[in-house]
Amino acid sequence: MTRILRGAIALAGATALSLGAVATVGAAQSSAGNSAQGDIRIGLLLPESKTTRYEEFDRPYIEDKIKELAPDAQIDYYNAAESATTQQQQVNTALAKGDQVLILDAVDAKSIQSSVEKANDAGVKVVAYDRLAQGPVDAYVSYDNHKVGELQGKALLDALGDKADSGQIVMHNGSPTDPNAAEFKAGAHSVLDGKVKIGKEYDTPNWDPNNANQQMSGAISALGKDNIVGVYSANDGLAAGISTALKAAGMSVPLTGQDAQLDAIQRILLGTQTITVEKPYKPEADIAATMAVDLAEGKKLPADLTPVTVTSGSGDKVPATLLVPRVVDKDNIKDTVVKDGLYTVDEICTPAYEAACKEAGLE
Repeated sequence: MTRILRGAIALAGATALSLGAVATVGAAQSSAGNSAQGDIRIGLLLPESKTTRYEEFDRPYIEDKIKELAPDAQIDYYNAAESATTQQQQVNTALAKGDQVLILDAVDAKSIQSSVEKANDAGVKVVAYDRLAQGPVDAYVSYDNHKVGELQGKALLDALGDKADSGQIVMHNGSPTDPNAAEFKAGAHSVLDGKVKIGKEYDTPNWDPNNANQQMSGAISALGKDNIVGVYSANDGLAAGISTALKAAGMSVPLTGQDAQLDAIQRILLGTQTITVEKPYKPEADIAATMAVDLAEGKKLPADLTPVTVTSGSGDKVPATLLVPRVVDKDNIKDTVVKDGLYTVDEICTPAYEAACKEAGLE
């Protein structure tokens, strides 16, 4: 309950667009909450648990919001454990159980298309969450992923300063089956290309930190540690593996991330990671839950809840909300993840980080 109560405060620190979208959620609640809810059944399908956000934040936030809007709703939860095949089977199970709406965060946006089509044929609505699945999706909520990559690329360039043209960087772009990874990559390249030399560039299947560690170790061996001036990491999970490889090689260079994981915040305090990109989970979760309840009740989603249209890899046009991310660095931890209620100072500043917290003004 402590986590959930803190999470409720997170909206205060979200970006202007995030706040606008959440205000829309609040406006939609009155109609959603006044309808008969006893027959609502919603399937929640998340992709994995290696990234801490899904079990710790996304799932409870989504489930709590659904229950707030529709107290009698039945929620069927599934985690695919990084397996696209398992997720396809889970969709089949959800359809057999009679779920009217699926909130789907796809393991593999392309391979899940047949499952999305099957749901559509059965009259079941699909809300794509965080990643845009291919196929006839009914609604989508995420962050502006190209912007995430832009922010990461700019932060890396800023950290490199005059060293940008004195060596090479290594890029770790994330899972090739995740459409978001392609957008992060494109956003980063739009900033970095022509400004730095990219010595090695990797995709990392399933966002596996161990693979990222091995890739970074290989890059150090191939390029030479004195020739690497910085590392682009698409998320904090990869950054964890990368930072271990850098430490083993006795290296300290700028390193990016994303998701504002607790261990990433602590690495930022120690100086072994430069920035992360925060995408407040609660606004995204609240919007997904509201979309799902409205669709389960047979309502048409209001235009102000889906202000933009995006195109999936299969060419389908999908009404969507895209929220705005922001950079977290050592200087603004208190004004971002702490103010948003994501973590308390006590959670961040365990004994190993007390000195670094004091230096950063986290007391």
